[in-house]
Amino acid sequence: MQVLRLVGWAVAAGVVAAWLALVEVFWLPWRLAGIPVPVSIVAAVVGNLLLVDAARRLSGSRLVAALPAVVWMVVALAGAMRRPEGDLLLPGGDAVTSTLSLGFLLLGVVAAAFAVGRALGSPVRRREVSPPGAGSGSGGAR
Repeated sequence: MQVLRLVGWAVAAGVVAAWLALVEVFWLPWRLAGIPVPVSIVAAVVGNLLLVDAARRLSGSRLVAALPAVVWMVVALAGAMRRPEGDLLLPGGDAVTSTLSLGFLLLGVVAAAFAVGRALGSPVRRREVSPPGAGSGSGGAR
């Protein structure tokens, strides 16, 4: 049952991380009156920090905590690769666009690495199991 619970949290964390990375990649070229708005950079940093921490707290597993960072990185790097049709989601046209794309990748990966390092460095929560036959079984201390 424990393995099934961990697999469920891993799938949930992976799906949320993939969705978040995809939305952030699509937000990257967003401009307001011709001025780039770096909302995807902020979302990448905050999202990676919160998602890794939430996966660690909810699942109790360090492996599940690292999964959102890995999934985010795979999706973000896939957006930086040119597709056979010639599409490129993280363009590098002018200096501003290149800086935003590189900043998105750099700050997102740094935030994910920081969050994973914090999750891996945290103590493991162990459930205390009483030995068989301990206690009266009535549920109350007498």
